[in-house]
Amino acid sequence: MAANIEPLPGTSDIWEPETLEWIELEQAARDVFHRYGYGEIRTPIFERTEVFEKNLGEESDVVQKEMYTFQDRGGRSLTLRPEGTAGVIRAIANSGLDQGDERRVFYFGPMFRGERPAAGRRRQFHQIGVESVGTNNPWMDVEVISMLCRFLDKIGLKDCHVNINTKGLPEDRQRVTTALKEYFAPKINDMCEDCRRRLETNVWRILDCKCEPCKTFAQDAPKIIDLLSDTSRDYFNKVCEGLKQVGVDYEFAPRLVRGLDYYVHTVFEVTHTGLGAQDAVAGGGRYQIAFPGMKNPIEGIGFAAGMERLLLARESLGMGVKTIRDADIMILSLGEPAVLPGLQLAETLWQSFGDLRIKADFTARSMKAQMRGANKANARLVLIRGENELADGTIGCKLMETSEQVTIKMDELHDFIASKLSI
Repeated sequence: MAANIEPLPGTSDIWEPETLEWIELEQAARDVFHRYGYGEIRTPIFERTEVFEKNLGEESDVVQKEMYTFQDRGGRSLTLRPEGTAGVIRAIANSGLDQGDERRVFYFGPMFRGERPAAGRRRQFHQIGVESVGTNNPWMDVEVISMLCRFLDKIGLKDCHVNINTKGLPEDRQRVTTALKEYFAPKINDMCEDCRRRLETNVWRILDCKCEPCKTFAQDAPKIIDLLSDTSRDYFNKVCEGLKQVGVDYEFAPRLVRGLDYYVHTVFEVTHTGLGAQDAVAGGGRYQIAFPGMKNPIEGIGFAAGMERLLLARESLGMGVKTIRDADIMILSLGEPAVLPGLQLAETLWQSFGDLRIKADFTARSMKAQMRGANKANARLVLIRGENELADGTIGCKLMETSEQVTIKMDELHDFIASKLSI
């Protein structure tokens, strides 16, 4: 039996031209985030398991069901990162963060969750993320949400919808938890198995359940904001006012909680109609994260956008994968003596025309065979040299779109390419 060499379920190989779409997203993110003073960070793909367990919440779905955890040869429990924030904050804490310091970072990379694959949701998925640490006020929340909207606008997702809510401060948690338990307890036998467990372990998560009738019951649950302290409500009101002042349209979503325990104050989610029922493209919020031995938690705000989700949203708007050329210029060498001069010509053209894709055929095959390769590469211009052209200092040039073919002197080639390919 032949070996199964397909990618594992929930993973995929990504080829051009799709990889060019990924690069476009990454470059747009760099352009926007750099303008706001953010620098790029790259953290390990796996961390000690406690980095995630403690901060994401031991009763969260991510920790309970989805993490890829394994033991290394040293007996340590390690986990492939299921999200980016905890690892980035671990890196910031490790580098040292003095009182009053501020760090603004962004990142790209694969994340790993053992969930059922679906459209735009993979077991190895990719995120663009941002973390702003050290400025603990509502105006930073406003700027981060505004920056996310600016990024989405830059990549063509101009009709996204921003939903926001607040989880208040840690000292508000018990009051909210008690009220939610009192509301859901009489209904719990009619709810899903996960929500029956959540009633005791993390009742907030019931508000985010997608199952019926849980979702229907949640519609009439107490609003979190009504149970918060004056301090927490004042913070949220400032965020809302700030968003209005900077021109960000949003909707108050009283049952939005996000799935991780580290969130405090502002939480938000951005959706796009092109994705159907599972319509979220990005989300985030303010958080507090602590590690063993730390006197005080690190507070910050950030977001993550799923790159696969962003690409699907763009595709729904007709901005999907485009046909590309393997080569703008193909250099064909007829006969073995022409192969090395073909390589030399390619090197010269790479230096002169940095934006063009230039490929040389080194096979010395027949003219017909090499032209098939040029057609397959979707080349715009084919340059042809054999022994005769080498002897008299000329080169054959064929424009593939019009089939126009001319022979010119080598010293005319630069100007010919510049004029015909509109360089």
